[in-house]
Amino acid sequence: MLSQCLCQVYKSLVLRNLKLNSIDAAALARRIHSSAKKLSDCELKEQTIQKCETEELPQGMENNDGGRLHIPVMLEEVVNCLCPQPGQHFLDMTFGAGGHTTALLEKASNITIYALDRDPTAYDIAQQLSESYPKQIRALLGQFSQSESLLISAGLEPGTLDGVLLDAGCSSMQFDTPERGFSLQKDGPLDMRMDWDRYPDMPTAADVVNALDQQALASILRTYGEERDAKKIASAIVQARSIYPITRTQQLASIVAGAFPASALYARKDLLQRPTHVATKTFQALRIFVNNELHELLIGLKTAEKFLKPGGRLVALSFHSLEDRIIKRFFHGIDMTEKYNLCAKQKIRQALKNCSKEEDTEEISPGKSNSKWIFIQKKVLTPQAKDIQTNPRGRSAKLRAAIKV
Repeated sequence: MLSQCLCQVYKSLVLRNLKLNSIDAAALARRIHSSAKKLSDCELKEQTIQKCETEELPQGMENNDGGRLHIPVMLEEVVNCLCPQPGQHFLDMTFGAGGHTTALLEKASNITIYALDRDPTAYDIAQQLSESYPKQIRALLGQFSQSESLLISAGLEPGTLDGVLLDAGCSSMQFDTPERGFSLQKDGPLDMRMDWDRYPDMPTAADVVNALDQQALASILRTYGEERDAKKIASAIVQARSIYPITRTQQLASIVAGAFPASALYARKDLLQRPTHVATKTFQALRIFVNNELHELLIGLKTAEKFLKPGGRLVALSFHSLEDRIIKRFFHGIDMTEKYNLCAKQKIRQALKNCSKEEDTEEISPGKSNSKWIFIQKKVLTPQAKDIQTNPRGRSAKLRAAIKV
């Protein structure tokens, strides 16, 4: 019954939101009973994967506990684009471990930063950092979709911020904590909720893989992971769960690997031409679905626009094409429901043309994306070679920055 109910809800959500590549996981949570309570903690029956995605840091880049230090992505570029000045007010919408926030505080004196994150661990770090910067950091716990009410409750009015940073995706802290279930590199419960246990009724990745039917699973993998072998992987998941529930990260990774010949396990390459595990895109797809990341990203961008003052700066970091596509379309004023197979340049020209029709008396300069934003950089920024060497996880980052008109 759980599988049928979840599948029906999934299909209705897909029909409404597939054009945006976003499915409302919160609505999903309200309509299902968490299958996690019904799944037993069975022993891992398969040999765990010995070789995982190679993302070793150079020597000296580990903390005293042997774990990775959190390295903020494109730190220099972010600070330069935000260009903090004394007395200004900023919003860090994805505080994480506070690397970007700390750099801004060190760059300009007497600035105020509202530090938002949906992860309770990051919120605790923000509160600790606020002790070192009294009255300069306001820690906020919540999702992008909750940010507007949180900011208003904190006494901030729309149109008053000088800069906003939005760093989409998953943090290193989440990947490096096995209990969070984000990484196939370390075994842990198949959770993947960025909010962790703040919302017990919110479905976990284990709920998804154990309850949805094969067609729905394949659609999630194809839509959110851009996985070309989505049907094959979904079939393997359904077959495996008929024998025992899927509750662990490396259990799922082994199931996905079992759907391919041994030679294909690490045949795929990342941007550095290093072998990546065949289950990487599956984990990405489940994470995005569970956390409703793309829908949250769009709401976050709209909230940032609302609270920025004219002349305020918005810097957005993305880590895969789905995120970057939304950010790019947002800045260019292109409708999110437009089909993605149309030429992006054609859509941008069409958006500019529409702006010119609405404002016949104004000429649109080459620097303008539309009537609302002026790009700070003409082209998207990517990490420098030295940054990639120091922090391989940031290799796929793309930075887009604009000034609100």
